[in-house]
Amino acid sequence: MLKKSIENNTPSLLLLILLVGFPQISETIFSPSLPSIAKEFNTSTSNAQLTMSVYFIAFAFGVFFFGRLSDRIGRRKAMLVGLFFYFIGNLLCLASNGISVLLVARFVQAFGASVGSIVTQTILRESFSGVHRHRLFAKISAVLAFSPAIGPLIGGFAEYYFGFKVVFWVLVAMSIALFCYAFLRLPETKPATIRLQLLLPIIKRMITNQRLWYYGILIGGLNGILFSYYTEAPFIFIQYFSLTSAMFGFLGIIVATATISGAMLSNRLVSKIKPEKIIMHGLIILISGTILACSTPLLPTLQLPIMITSVFIILFGIGTALPNCLSLALNDFQDVIGSAGAIFSLCYYLLVSATTYGMSVLQNGTILAMPLYFLLLGFVMLLIGFRIQK
Repeated sequence: MLKKSIENNTPSLLLLILLVGFPQISETIFSPSLPSIAKEFNTSTSNAQLTMSVYFIAFAFGVFFFGRLSDRIGRRKAMLVGLFFYFIGNLLCLASNGISVLLVARFVQAFGASVGSIVTQTILRESFSGVHRHRLFAKISAVLAFSPAIGPLIGGFAEYYFGFKVVFWVLVAMSIALFCYAFLRLPETKPATIRLQLLLPIIKRMITNQRLWYYGILIGGLNGILFSYYTEAPFIFIQYFSLTSAMFGFLGIIVATATISGAMLSNRLVSKIKPEKIIMHGLIILISGTILACSTPLLPTLQLPIMITSVFIILFGIGTALPNCLSLALNDFQDVIGSAGAIFSLCYYLLVSATTYGMSVLQNGTILAMPLYFLLLGFVMLLIGFRIQK
């Protein structure tokens, strides 16, 4: 029966959901432990936050590498290779005894985890079509909105009750379970006729496409703000507001609710107004949230509820704008969508890494560093938003 399922090229929806969701869980599960990691490894807050930005550097190159590899050796083999790298990276995290080793471990972990993003989406496009595929992508989008929130919830409880090293054990167990599940249940979906495409002509087309640059900056910036939040939030809510790591984990539910609500609003608006207008609405909502967050020091007794409310508004704006950016970005490259998608993902994930690194550089122990940084990024993206209206 197992052999028949694989031969029929019908991947399990549960397996696809797990494969597309685990990279973001792996990224954010560290978030509640960052203050403890800085203390345990006797390093600065900024160095501890580098474990987040280095993740996206490796992820960027991994998306490109595994996208190309899956065209060469097949989706199933590429997925298993990536999951093996992910397992090795988690083992290195567990064995790390200093921040330098941990950064290397996170690089290997993220490089392997990237296979879950690029190859799973390719499998979805190849295995399903028409309305069925659109519905599956809607479900996958909900997972992508919710999965970053699961990480802090798991990591917060694990760190609070057992210490941050248990987070590494959780990741090792997850990597073993995913590898075994994929080995047993993931079919090969690569068409026999597919060929590797030459990259240089595609890259030349992409470099000269101005709108692609605009959408790349928007996607990188919006994702950069989202994951910069996970980089800085532990120090705001755990150190400044004295929440426990478990309580901080529950804030992930707010993040998920905000992002999903924004995506639902976008879905309702898209039949009435142009997606470029929806992007502008999302950016204006985001900026409104950052302005509210900047006012936090003015009301000392209400600082915590104001900060939580402003985070919800910021992430609601991201959830509204981001799906439309992703939908429009590669409209001019449908004939080379696989290779163009890999190159585009490489570039915007590098921008995400740079954005999260910027947050670690600006971290100064106050609650204003994050909203001021987000306000600056928001206005830059708003200017680009005006450009894509033309």
